Amino acid sequence: MRILIALLILGSFLSCGESEKQILVETPFQEKMNSEFKDASKSPLKSKDLKTFKGLDFFAYDSAFVVTAILKRTASTDWFDMKTTTDRLSKERVYGILSFELEGKSFQLNVYQGEKLMKKEGFEDYLFLPFLDHTNGSSTYGGGRYIDLNIPEGNSLVLDFNSAYNPYCAYNEKFSCPIVPRENYVDLEIKAGVKAFVK
Repeated sequence: MRILIALLILGSFLSCGESEKQILVETPFQEKMNSEFKDASKSPLKSKDLKTFKGLDFFAYDSAFVVTAILKRTASTDWFDMKTTTDRLSKERVYGILSFELEGKSFQLNVYQGEKLMKKEGFEDYLFLPFLDHTNGSSTYGGGRYIDLNIPEGNSLVLDFNSAYNPYCAYNEKFSCPIVPRENYVDLEIKAGVKAFVK
C-alpha cells in the first residue's frame, strides 16, 4: 500500500513537472496560434473539433531551422492567378526569390505578394511563403505549409521554419487556400513548426 501511495505521489510530481516544462518551451508563435485556435470568433476549426481542442501539435523548437535568407527582388514580375483548393483564384506575383542554406544544402524559394492583400491596412509589407518538404503527408499536412514574412529594408531577412503553419483548409474544407507551387519544394524534412492536425 505504501509503495502504491509513493508511486502516486511521484507520478503527480512528474505530471506537474511535465506540464510546467510544456508551458516553458511554448514559443510566442505557438502561444499565439493556440490562443487564436481556442477563440471561437477566430478559429478555423469546425465546432465539433473546437469542443475537444486542447492545442496544436508542434515540433520542438529547433534553432537549426532559423536561417538568414538573401532576398532578390523581382519587382517587374507579372501578376498571375494562383490556384486554390476551391474555384477561387488568388491574384499573386513573385515579389522575390529567397536564397538560403539549410543542413549544408542551398535552396531557393519564391516569396509572393497578393494584389488585394497589399492594399489592405496593415498588410502593405506582407509577403507569403508557401512551401513543400519531405514531411508532407506524414508528420505534416499533405498540401504543404505557409510562413508569413514582411518586406525587409535591406536584401536579407530571417527565415524561421519554426513559424511554419498549416493552411486553414487543413482544419476545415470550407476555406479556400492557395495551393503551394511545385517549385517551392525544399528537398529536406523540415521538422519545425505546426504538425498535421489529427481530427
